[in-house]
Amino acid sequence: MFLNHIKNFFLKKTLKNSLQNLKNNVSADSVKSIGLVVDTSDFNNTELLIKELLSFGILPKNIKTIVYNEILKKNDGEIHPIFSDKHFNWNGKFSSADVNTFVNEKFDLLISYYDLEKAILLQITNNSKAKFKVGFESIDKRLNHFIIKTEINNYTVFVSELFKYLKLLNKI
Repeated sequence: MFLNHIKNFFLKKTLKNSLQNLKNNVSADSVKSIGLVVDTSDFNNTELLIKELLSFGILPKNIKTIVYNEILKKNDGEIHPIFSDKHFNWNGKFSSADVNTFVNEKFDLLISYYDLEKAILLQITNNSKAKFKVGFESIDKRLNHFIIKTEINNYTVFVSELFKYLKLLNKI
């Protein structure tokens, strides 16, 4: 328990240093592939969120999801890769192959679907190679290119607002 707090402290320190050197390069490309980072400790409707994205014409093969859970359960039955605090080391590097693959993939859009600042989730959003990042208002403003103000359980409003503004920005 105590070691996790120390590890979390070092991760926050690494994240803080990398946020100071952050450059926001926004791409003008249209959105075809979507990466979705979901914190299931606050939001349990990942499949409904994906269905809502699909209803706006996104193909299922173009959505990749990774799920964070504070307590990793064996045989959880999830169809998406799950990670927890155990999957990062003292240097802020990820030890999970699933997380590393997700972070290094060049998505057209990354949706950070969490509203509480947890160092590991912020690190994934920061390290992601996505061209355009979207998240909630309560998260550090430097991480996302676009911010939506809504409640985390109100996924239908989040997705409809997201696509409304993506149309205005000529991204879809």
